[in-house]
Amino acid sequence: MMTPHAWLLLGLYLLVLFVLVKPLGIYIANVVEGRSWALRLGSPIEAVIYRLGGVRKESKMGWLQYALALLLFNALGVFAVYALQRLQLWLPLNPQQMANVSPDSAFNTAVSFVTNTNWQGYAGETTMSYLTQMLALTVQNFLSAATGIVVVIALIRGFARHTAQDIGNVWVDLTRVTLYVLLPLSLVFAVFLMSQGVIQNLAAYQDVTTLENATQTLAMGPVASQEAIKMVGTNGGGFFNANSAHPFENPTPLTNFFQMLAIFLIPGALCHAFGRMVGDIRQGWAVLAAMTIIFVVAAVATIAFEQQGNPLFAAAGVDQTASAIQAGGNMEGKETRFGIADSGLFAAITTAASCGAVIAMHDSFTPLGGMVPLVMMQLGEVVFGGVGSGLYGMLVFAIMAVFIAGLMIGRTPEYLGKKIEAYEMKMTSIAILVTPLLVLGGTAVAVMTASGQAGIFNPGPHGFSEVLYAFTSAGNNNGSAFAGLSANTPFYNVLLAIAMWFGRFAVIVPVLAMAGSLAAKKRLATTAGTLPTHGPLFVTLLIGTVLLIGLLNYVPALALGPVVEHLMLWAGH
Repeated sequence: MMTPHAWLLLGLYLLVLFVLVKPLGIYIANVVEGRSWALRLGSPIEAVIYRLGGVRKESKMGWLQYALALLLFNALGVFAVYALQRLQLWLPLNPQQMANVSPDSAFNTAVSFVTNTNWQGYAGETTMSYLTQMLALTVQNFLSAATGIVVVIALIRGFARHTAQDIGNVWVDLTRVTLYVLLPLSLVFAVFLMSQGVIQNLAAYQDVTTLENATQTLAMGPVASQEAIKMVGTNGGGFFNANSAHPFENPTPLTNFFQMLAIFLIPGALCHAFGRMVGDIRQGWAVLAAMTIIFVVAAVATIAFEQQGNPLFAAAGVDQTASAIQAGGNMEGKETRFGIADSGLFAAITTAASCGAVIAMHDSFTPLGGMVPLVMMQLGEVVFGGVGSGLYGMLVFAIMAVFIAGLMIGRTPEYLGKKIEAYEMKMTSIAILVTPLLVLGGTAVAVMTASGQAGIFNPGPHGFSEVLYAFTSAGNNNGSAFAGLSANTPFYNVLLAIAMWFGRFAVIVPVLAMAGSLAAKKRLATTAGTLPTHGPLFVTLLIGTVLLIGLLNYVPALALGPVVEHLMLWAGH
């Protein structure tokens, strides 16, 4: 059952989010369309960046040139992040003399941060130097987030333009999104976090004496600057191994609330920007409504399952203290500063978005409580999702929804005045199917090979759930982990890196191909037979398409993992 505190928290969260979505959405739309006042202020900086990069901002790109430039840009990012990790021992800003990262771990981390996944098979405070944290990881937090945003902007232009041969200039888009959207939001958020106690320094680690008169080493570092873009860019990579459960990253319930808010802020605002750019605000609200309905159901389910607790603790003969704790819900793996409601809501938010930040151990959730975050990722992370990636994923499902509706009534499907034909459906099919192939294929390889089985510490369905969660997280570019799986091995580092790279770019390329095709089409006039895509009927159709198409691929795997574990738990095993 949801407690009054849980309902109040969820209601307040959505209220504040929706108040902020519209003004930020208007601002983002104006920035990417070149109409914002911020562009006048930043034009000298822009001009310097273009001059240094040899970019002519007035030049336009077709979808293929746009895609190739984006792939090259991100491939160079992988090389830079890998090199910094492999050389960090001999580079400055390494007061703890952190050793060079191993080749397989460096490769995994480089791909992880470039793809906005931020999967971490290492403990940040014992592995990465300050220079690596700032110049490699934090920089990629900005650039990977910008990549997701410019892809959805290109797709929106495909719907908004007609008989056009270009979808914009990728270098201009990346520059403006980073300079005018991500940097200002992160700067403001970082200052707020520092005011609440998040650390920001370059000092060596501090040895302190505890109340028990023991010596403890406290990790230092430039945390607030990374924490801000980690949340604003739906990245999720923590400076510390404990991620946002660490008090130096997330010291108070207030910072926790605003970190949750930051995760959904740009994904929600992009829905409003989408409506403005296609000339019909209702289209953006319809997509946002579908996202919100699915999210609320998931958040309520997660919190309710965790507040239900573990039934085995209520059995006869169990210690009364344990019984009393479980009577209030499942606190195992939860940060006591936040409790069950905040932890459950955070888990739903971070897995609905493409954000791997955590304040609780998902591995310690009840079977069904842990299944909900798993399902949120398996839907393709289109319920708000990552910055940009969530919206372009949902628009892919919207194209599928109008195609299904067209089959029902015997009409050629249309969406936003553009005819959806065979080419768009082929690209849609690739974008939807590639991730399940990576997730289920990777899981199958892991559980069938000795190298994969060697990392599984928990036997039975829970161990299977841990492997399934790892590949779901990697393939959908989330980055959170169930834990309990020893994944920092050459086998998992390489296999998960492959899943992360293709989970990102094997979706981006078809989306950009659709953007180019749609931009070249003529806009069709609305007739009496046109399916309205802004009302409750379409919202229902869109939700149904997401649940049926996105989830059915994973039902057998879920049955082998969390569903079996739930049945075993309630049967007393």
